[in-house]
Amino acid sequence: MDMTSFACPLSIVCAAIGGYLLLRHYISGGWFFGKERIPGKTVIITGANTGIGKETALELARRGGRVILACRDMVKAQSACEEIKRETGSNNVVIKKLDLASMKSIREFADDINTNEQQVNILINNAGIMLCPKMVTEDGFEMQLGVNHLGHFLLTMLLLEKIKASAPSRIVNLSSLAHQHGVINFDDLNSERSYSPLYAYVQSKLANVLFTHELAKRLENTGVTVYAVHPGVVDTELTRHLFIFKWEIGRILMKPICWLWLKSPKQGAQTTLYCALASELEGVSGKYYSDCKEKSPSKAAQDDEAAKKLWAVSEKWTLLSQS
Repeated sequence: MDMTSFACPLSIVCAAIGGYLLLRHYISGGWFFGKERIPGKTVIITGANTGIGKETALELARRGGRVILACRDMVKAQSACEEIKRETGSNNVVIKKLDLASMKSIREFADDINTNEQQVNILINNAGIMLCPKMVTEDGFEMQLGVNHLGHFLLTMLLLEKIKASAPSRIVNLSSLAHQHGVINFDDLNSERSYSPLYAYVQSKLANVLFTHELAKRLENTGVTVYAVHPGVVDTELTRHLFIFKWEIGRILMKPICWLWLKSPKQGAQTTLYCALASELEGVSGKYYSDCKEKSPSKAAQDDEAAKKLWAVSEKWTLLSQS
C-alpha cells in the first residue's frame, strides 16, 4: 500500500487540529502569573460556590487568604467549601449566607462581617444573573439590576468602613464587555414600563462600571482601590436562562461549541485574580480590565454625571440615604 496516499489527508487533519487548539488558546485570553501571596488577609467573594467565583476562591485560598464564600445556596456553598479545602489544604475557608436579591439578607451579612471579622482586605463582587425572564427581587427591583448592581452597591457601602480600616485593600466588580451596549434609562431604570432581558442585563453591566468609576473617585487617598472586570465569555451557570440551554439535548449539542468559543471558569477568573492581587496595580483605581490588561470602557461608562446620578438613585433605593 502506498503510504503517501494517506499523507495529504493526515496533514490536513493535523493542521485542522493544530488550528483548533491555537484558536482555543487565543480565545482563552490572558493569564495571571503573579506570585503574590495573601497570608493574614481576608477575602469576600459573592457567588463563590460555582463558576468564576469558585475558581477565584480556590486560587486565593492557595495563596494563604482567609476566604469567605458569600452565597445564596448554602448546600452548594458547603460542597464548594469542602472541595476548596481538599484541593488547597487550607482550613481557612468559610461560608456565609448572602442573598443579593434581599436587602435584609445583605444587611444581615454585612452586620455579621462588621461584627465578627477583624478585616476585609479584598471584596470581589462576582455574583450575577443574566438574561432572565421578568422577575423582581424581594424588595421589588428588577432582578438583573437588583442583583448585579443594587445588591453589590449596598453590600460594598455597608462594608466600606471595614474595608477602609483594612487598607491597603481592593474592591473588584465583575462587569462585562456587554456594558458597551448598555444605556442607563433613568426614566425607567427599574423596567416597570417595559422589559427586555437583554436590555436589562447590559444596563446592569454598565451600572457596574459606572459604580466603579464613581467609587474610585470617592475613595481617593484612602488606600482602597477599585477595579471593573470583563472576565470574558465564560462557560458557567450564568447561561442557564439562554433558550438552548433549557433542554438537556441543547446542552449536549452546545458542549463542543462552548469548549471552543467560551472560556473555562478557571480562565475566566484570571482577570479577577490580576485585579485582586497584582502588585503593579497598587495605587491604580477606577479602571476597567479584560484579559489581565487595562482596556477602555464605553463612552457611557465614563460619564461623570450619569455615575453621580446613578449613585444618588442607588443610595435612595437601598435606603442608604436615610441612614
